[in-house]
Amino acid sequence: HANDRKEIKEILAGDIAAAIGLKDVTTGDTLCDLNNVITLERMEFPEPVISVAVEPKTKADQEKMGIALGKLAAEDPSFRVKTDEESGQTIISGMGELHLDIIVDRMKREFKVECNVGKPQVAYRETIRSKVEVEGRFVRQSGGRGEFGHVWLRIEPMEFAANDDET
Repeated sequence: HANDRKEIKEILAGDIAAAIGLKDVTTGDTLCDLNNVITLERMEFPEPVISVAVEPKTKADQEKMGIALGKLAAEDPSFRVKTDEESGQTIISGMGELHLDIIVDRMKREFKVECNVGKPQVAYRETIRSKVEVEGRFVRQSGGRGEFGHVWLRIEPMEFAANDDET
């Protein structure tokens, strides 16, 4: 049972046990006798299915949040952290809402970092795809000479050299 801890001297094949204080060990590593090395196939983890933006509630917690997220990502291969280049937001991704709720709760409990959670900002981009010409006229008669305007507007895509970035 998860609440009962018992110290044991050995773990046999098929046993399930927990070990604390191991250094340089991550999820998916194989533990074995150094004289009888066993190499198992690496585990493949699915891609995250949900992402949210997180930011610390105070600027003072910015560095602590980065450290916390780094440690949490190191121990959970299905959890990802990135900084969106366009918005500057910290985006965390996981296997579902509950997964990310637990991550945020652990940041608060274990690392003393409170953060705001929200939807990631979407960087909208628009571009001109085809040439368009439009004529516009403006006429206003209000007693005197009146006002008149006539404009032709042409919009078309720019041509890019082969090494230019179109974004």
